[in-house]
Formats: sequence, C-alpha cells, structure tokens
Amino acid sequence: MSSTSRTAIVTGGGQGIGRAITLRLANEGYNVAIFDLKPELAEDTAAEARASGVTVKVYGLDVADEAAVNAAVADVEEKVGPVWVLVNNAGWDKPAMFLQTESDLWDKIIAINLRGPLNTHKAVCPHMVGRKGGRVINIASDAARVGTSTEAVYSACKGGVIAFTKSMARELARSNVLLNAVCPGPTNTPMMASVLGTGEDAVKWKDAMVRGIPLRRMGEPEDYAGIVAFLASDDAGFITGQTISVSGGMNMI
Repeated sequence: MSSTSRTAIVTGGGQGIGRAITLRLANEGYNVAIFDLKPELAEDTAAEARASGVTVKVYGLDVADEAAVNAAVADVEEKVGPVWVLVNNAGWDKPAMFLQTESDLWDKIIAINLRGPLNTHKAVCPHMVGRKGGRVINIASDAARVGTSTEAVYSACKGGVIAFTKSMARELARSNVLLNAVCPGPTNTPMMASVLGTGEDAVKWKDAMVRGIPLRRMGEPEDYAGIVAFLASDDAGFITGQTISVSGGMNMI
C-alpha cells in the first residue's frame, strides 16, 4: 500500500511539532485529519498541507473528550479514508513546583496528556486491527525519561504514555499494528514560548538549556517530522515498542 492511499490523524496538528508533522506527512502523500483545540490555527496548516495535493480535514475538538474523539474518528474513516497512522502529539503543561499546585491543574494535565491518547487509541486501533495493519506514533518527552523539575505531573503523564505504548505494542503486534514513542527535548514551539515567557529571565533559561545540549541548539519542530514519517512507513515494519529520543544528544539513555 502506498502512502497516497493512506490516511493519518495528527492530534495537535495545527502548530508547533504537530504542524511540522502534518506538513511532512502531507508531502509524503498521506491524507491528513488534524484534531486540534484551535481549529483556526489548524486551518492555516491544512491550507498549506493541501498544496501537496492531498486531502486535509480539520476537526476542532479536545482529545480529552472521548465522545468527540469517537465521532471524529468515525467521520475520518468514512470521509477521509482508512486510518493507517495515528500521531498523538497534542499536549499541554503549566510548569510549577508540584507542592505549590492543586488537583484541578493535575486533572487538566492528565486529561490532555494521558487520557487524550487513551481516547484516540481506543477509537482508532480497532479499525487498524480489523485491517491487520497500522502505525501509532506517540509523542512523549524526555521529561519522562529523566524527570523535569516543575513538570512532575507532565513527566508522569509522558512516562505513562511510554509504558502504555510498550504494552499496546505487545498486545497488537500480531495484528501488524506497530506502536512507538518519540521523545523530543527542549524545542522552539508556542508551548515552550509560553513556558519561558519573555525578557531577560527567559533568555537566561533558554541559554541554560542550550548549554546542556551537545548539539548546542534548541530543537525545531521540523527536527521530529522525519522520524515520525519513517516510523509510519514500510521501512519501519520491524520496529515496535521503542522509545526514541530526539534531543540533540541531551539525554543519551
């Protein structure tokens, strides 16, 4: 099966890493469904992706809303095409020292970063199993592998995503549904900008992060699109249950 007859779902595909993934998959010939909480941004990305001659459809939804995810996946299967690739990229965090946070913040972080991927797996993977083939790429974080100060709950969620990816990879291997996790390091994205803020302190934090990266730069969204496209492809047909860091060598584990 060529990529031109395949469909991908990218959550959080309107901006940042998700945008780069959407554009790369469209350029590879995939039809793309973007699931995004900000459909106006996603529409801009979709317009650019359609220049590759593929179908791109935007669904404005919260991945934490199971009913909305189920309805959107059903629509994608009917109107865009059979889903071959699911990329769980949507994420959110509000950094703070854990002991200074309350449970309403925990619940929001867990809902988006952990419950959201559970919802999409449950909606998409049965179709893949029925067709005996598919790829799931979960965007985790190196925060899950080493722990990050002020991101304890986020790190816990991403650690959960990695463990869930491995378990599902074992469960679905016989159906040729392959699941892998990609762990970005610090990256120039809108979410990172909101975390760092502006001014002198933001510059100092960014410089400190860069000093800890052997390649001496922050990641860019485009740095992750290639590994996602590879894992979605037939070339990765013997790779499943793996966790791959893309972080400029920051965490060599």
